[in-house]
Amino acid sequence: MEIIRIPRIMQDTAKGHSLRGRSIGFVPTMGALHEGHLSLVRRAKSENDITVVSIFVNPLQFSPSEDFERYPSDYEGDSKKLKGEEVDILFMPDITMIYPEGFSTHVEVENLSEKLCGLFRPGHFRGVTTVVTKLFNVVKPTRAYFGQKDFQQCVIIKKMVRHLNMDIEVVVCPTIRESDGLAMSSRNSYLNKEERRAASVISRCLAQTIELIKSGIIDKEHIKRFMLAKLSEEPLVTEIQYASVYDAENLDEVEKVGKEAIVAIALKIGSTRLIDNMLVKVLIKPGEESRDAAESLYTDT
Repeated sequence: MEIIRIPRIMQDTAKGHSLRGRSIGFVPTMGALHEGHLSLVRRAKSENDITVVSIFVNPLQFSPSEDFERYPSDYEGDSKKLKGEEVDILFMPDITMIYPEGFSTHVEVENLSEKLCGLFRPGHFRGVTTVVTKLFNVVKPTRAYFGQKDFQQCVIIKKMVRHLNMDIEVVVCPTIRESDGLAMSSRNSYLNKEERRAASVISRCLAQTIELIKSGIIDKEHIKRFMLAKLSEEPLVTEIQYASVYDAENLDEVEKVGKEAIVAIALKIGSTRLIDNMLVKVLIKPGEESRDAAESLYTDT
């Protein structure tokens, strides 16, 4: 595995592969790699001639009150994992190589970045789209791979690629979960034993909500009440930032589930912020949902 730290060398290397007709699969990460990241790596390897993984903890997507300074890192362990997956190139630039002194150019996708997580993390997605644009310009991938857990990020990056005419295929891969359903995340390492146990309430709530919708309850208010009730049963949940059903394209809350939608949650367990989601597609004609059934379910909670 080749390790590259200088963007110009990465660009020249990528250009050489492209001139030889080799496709490049790219997995951008912030390190602290887990099985979720490695699943993206394997997908990239299976679909491309060359696989590139980047490790770069991006300061632009952290607000002053967030966890940039303590974000988990394990460069030696990450490198070992990537070698085990036979990754071709690890791109690991220094911050000054990505953001030189006086850096003042940003990329932002409007009308999506301010919703959901954007409401609680102002400027976050501006930082994400800026660094991803820079990484795309350096790595020059044929395909780039992202996990569904960060669904809003995927929607935003897809729109950015389309609007900026980037010749890149954005591939969204399934969320990888722990045995109890918790979505794998580098931030899971912040949880103590009791918090880790409590965090499984997120995936349980999502799965139960999917079943509720499939039973015919498609009204937003009933779904939202159900989700909030389920999440509030866990005493270690300290804040529920959002929990509802949203349009899978524009990320607005839907009044009734009648096409592909996303059931999404963001909350805090202790001081750790966690997100998760599941897609649902139910073909139910408006008016066919059962309000009585919904109300009896809420009474049970």
